[in-house]
Amino acid sequence: MTNLRHLEDRFQLDTYAKLPISVEKGQGCSVFDENGTEYLDLYGGHCVASTGHCHPKIVKAIQQQAAQLIFYSNATYNSVRGRALEKLAQFCEPARYKAFLANSGAEVNENAIKLARALTGKPTVISTQNSFHGRTYGSLSATGIEKYRAYLNTPVPHHTVLPVEEVVRAVNEETAAVLVEPIQSMSGVEEISIETLKEIEQVCRVKGAILIFDEIQTGVGRTGSFLFSQQLGISPDLTSLAKGIASGYPAAVLLVSESIAHQVKKGDLGSTFGGNPVACAAIHATLEILEEEDLISNAAVIGSYLKRKLRELSGVKEVRGRGLLLGISFQDYTAKEVQKHLIENRILAGTSNNPDILRLMPPLTLSHENADQFIQVLRKL
Repeated sequence: MTNLRHLEDRFQLDTYAKLPISVEKGQGCSVFDENGTEYLDLYGGHCVASTGHCHPKIVKAIQQQAAQLIFYSNATYNSVRGRALEKLAQFCEPARYKAFLANSGAEVNENAIKLARALTGKPTVISTQNSFHGRTYGSLSATGIEKYRAYLNTPVPHHTVLPVEEVVRAVNEETAAVLVEPIQSMSGVEEISIETLKEIEQVCRVKGAILIFDEIQTGVGRTGSFLFSQQLGISPDLTSLAKGIASGYPAAVLLVSESIAHQVKKGDLGSTFGGNPVACAAIHATLEILEEEDLISNAAVIGSYLKRKLRELSGVKEVRGRGLLLGISFQDYTAKEVQKHLIENRILAGTSNNPDILRLMPPLTLSHENADQFIQVLRKL
C-alpha cells in the first residue's frame, strides 16, 4: 500500500496537505488504514460523514439505486428525487423553501450569488472576513480568508469582503446580497453573534438585499438543529447545504425561500449531475437516518458533553462552537501539535486557519464512549 501512496504523489496534482495515513475502510465513527489499524474519526472527512462511515442504510440505498438507474438528467421526472425533496422540505419547517440540487458547496454558493444578482438587478455582494465559501471563481471571490482569496489576482468585481461589524453600515441600495457563514468554521469556529446576524437580516429587508446563509458546515443537524438558522429565529432568502447532506456521496442543495422562488424561471439555473438518482437516494436515506436515530439531538447532547469535559481539562484554554462543530485551543500547544499527538493515539481531528484552533467535525453518531476516548488521549498531552 505504501507504493500506492507513491502513485498519488507521482500522478496527483500537489494541492493537498495530507495526513500521514491511508484510509482504506470506514465503519461508524472509525476509519481503518491499509494494515487494519483503527482510528476514531473526529474529522469526518472534513465535516462530511454525517451518519457515520458506510451506514448500512446509505450503502443499501446507493446500491439499489445504482442497480436501477444511475443517471438521467433533470429533463425528466424521477421518483427518488421527489421523495428526497419532500423529506428535505419537512426538515426545513416551519420555513418553506424550494430546492435547487447540485453537486458541491462551491457550486450552490456560486448559484446563490448568481441568483441574487439576477433577481435584484444589483451588482454588489457583501461577505465577511474569515468566511470560507468555496474554491470556484465566484465563491472564492466572496471568501474572507486572505490566504485563499489572495490566489485570485483578479477577483470577480463587486465582491466586498468586510469585518462582520461593518456589514450593516455597508448595505445600501446597490447591494444584491449579503453572504454569511454564521459559524466561520475554517477560520477557527468563529461564531457570529445572534444580535449581529439579526441586524444583518433586518438591514437586508430594509434595503431589498437577499440574505444568503452558507450552512455547508453548520447545516444537516450538526449544530443541534437541521438548519442553524432555525436556532436563531432567522429566515434567510437562500441557504446553501452540502458536506453531510448525502453522508459522503457528492451532493448539495440551494434552498430558495418561497417568497422569491416564484421569480426564478425555467433555464435560470442548471446542473447536469445535480439531483441525479443516486445522490437523491443518498440524500433521502441520510434524512431518514437523522430522524430514525435522533442524530440531531445526539449532536446537541454529545456536543454539550464534550464542551463540559474539555473545559475541565487544565490544558484547555477555550472551547467554542455548537453541537458537533467545535473548536479547541490549548494553553501550551498549537493545533498541529495536538493533531500529531492524536494521530499517534489513533484519533483524527482537523486544524484550521487559526494555528491555535483544533476542530472537531465528527459523525453525528458520536457516542459518550467515543467522547471519553478522546478526552483520555488529551489527558496524556
